[in-house]
Amino acid sequence: MELLAPNLRVVFCGINPGLSSAHQGYPFANGSNRFWKVVHQAGFTDTQLAPEQWQQLQDTGCGITALVARPTVAASEVTREELLSGGEALKEKILRYQPRALAILGKQAFSSAFGVRNASWGRQEMTIGKTEVWVLPNPSGLNRATLEQLTESYRELFLALK
Repeated sequence: MELLAPNLRVVFCGINPGLSSAHQGYPFANGSNRFWKVVHQAGFTDTQLAPEQWQQLQDTGCGITALVARPTVAASEVTREELLSGGEALKEKILRYQPRALAILGKQAFSSAFGVRNASWGRQEMTIGKTEVWVLPNPSGLNRATLEQLTESYRELFLALK
C-alpha cells in the first residue's frame, strides 16, 4: 500500500495501516478516517477519491507511504523502535524519490521517528535532501481535530506547493 514515484508534489506518510486497510488492501480504508475527504477539501484532488481509488492519487502528484508496515487496531500499538527504524527507511525512500514535500501525519509519530523534540505543526526546519518536511494532524477518526481544522492544515501545505 505504497505509492511512490519520482517528481511528486507531496508524499503523505501515515503512521501504519489500520486493520481495515490491511484487510481491504488500500490505505486509509476505515470509514471513520477522514484522509480522502481532507485531501479533496484542501485542494489536492478535484474529486473526493474512494479508498479503492487510491492509486489515482498519483495522477494529482501525490504519493502515500507509512512509517511502519505492521497493521494494528490503533497507531498507539506501534513501538518507539518501529517508528525509529521506520524513520530511517523513510529517509532512504524520500532521498530516492525527492518529492517536493513529505507530510508526516501525526506529531508524536514524527517526533519518535526523527528524534525531534517539541515539533510544531506545519513546515519543519529539517529537509531530506531537497524535500521539505511537514507535520500535519493525523486524519484518523481517533484524532479529536475537526474536519475544518484538518482541512485548514492540509490546505496550508497545498498552497505552499503551488
